[in-house]
Amino acid sequence: MSAKEDNLSLILHKPGDLRLEQVPLPSKPGPREVLLKTLSVGICGSDVHYWTHGAIGDFVVKDPMILGHETSAQVEDVGEGVTNLKRGDIVAIEPGTSCRACSYCKEGKYNLCPEMTFHATPPYDGTLTRYFKHPADLCFKLPSTMTPDEGALLEPLSVGVYSCQRADIKVGESILVCGAGPIGLVTIMAAKAFGASKICVTDINESRLSVAKEIGATTTILLKVGETPEETSKRVIEALGGNQPDKTIDCVGAQSTITLALLTTKSGGVLVLTGMAQNTVTVPLITATCREVDIRGVFRYKNTWPLCLQLIREDKIDVKKLVTHRFRLEESLDAFEVAKSGAGIKVIIDCDRKGG
Repeated sequence: MSAKEDNLSLILHKPGDLRLEQVPLPSKPGPREVLLKTLSVGICGSDVHYWTHGAIGDFVVKDPMILGHETSAQVEDVGEGVTNLKRGDIVAIEPGTSCRACSYCKEGKYNLCPEMTFHATPPYDGTLTRYFKHPADLCFKLPSTMTPDEGALLEPLSVGVYSCQRADIKVGESILVCGAGPIGLVTIMAAKAFGASKICVTDINESRLSVAKEIGATTTILLKVGETPEETSKRVIEALGGNQPDKTIDCVGAQSTITLALLTTKSGGVLVLTGMAQNTVTVPLITATCREVDIRGVFRYKNTWPLCLQLIREDKIDVKKLVTHRFRLEESLDAFEVAKSGAGIKVIIDCDRKGG
């Protein structure tokens, strides 16, 4: 099979059934579209969750679906009306396409668009494939100093940056980040870039906390088996010099971490819920309400790619530190096993036949 005929793709058929298969090559790009050759794709926790469980909330895998959405690619062809890109450009893609016409889109809150199509969210295919098409205005050209891996990691970084924007982090503030998984780690990086002076991070994994310390956490707290959120809260406050954090970002979404966040955030502070582990939780809401703790949700991101590019270009954030494993597209099944095991932080799949 020639390179021009090869469109190898990683397809999820049903929970536990992940296959590498050939799919038809995309047609020529339409107006304001580009045809892309995939370079780097990061494995997201959602990809693993669809593989192992077949659903996330109301999003259920009913038909075969290509996985992947953390993506960089090379422009192969441009459609009519595309002026911002040319063949050969290396880009990072924003994976969600909104309707552009509803009130949410008109107000700039396009992440809330009810007609959003998002790569690797059922029923829409993702980007773990050799070639795919995408709207040109959702492709952001990378500077020559930035690698395809960095481009792919703009997507998870966008979650961290948007979480910090929702928290309205200001210079000199103290921050609590619950969870040191990939999203927690990029949130730490973003909070530091936004000017947080103290960043306390909690997690059950000591090695992840070590990484958190390396990338910007000023203090870390290893959660103990059987410890109550009240007891953990006291340790957090002590670690912050006897003060409650100005802002908290929960990147876990479990009942215990949300409770910890509600108890620990200072009166008049802000709690941002980024993690989505459970749909229904029982938490001490009135305690936070009486202290006027603002609770804000996060759903993906909006208008973050230019800022993320700037933060990396200016060396304020180094996402390369998060890449622990790289695999070829042909090795995707092995890559997903590593991602599921939690052995690494960020697993990258190289989809370019010429890649290393």
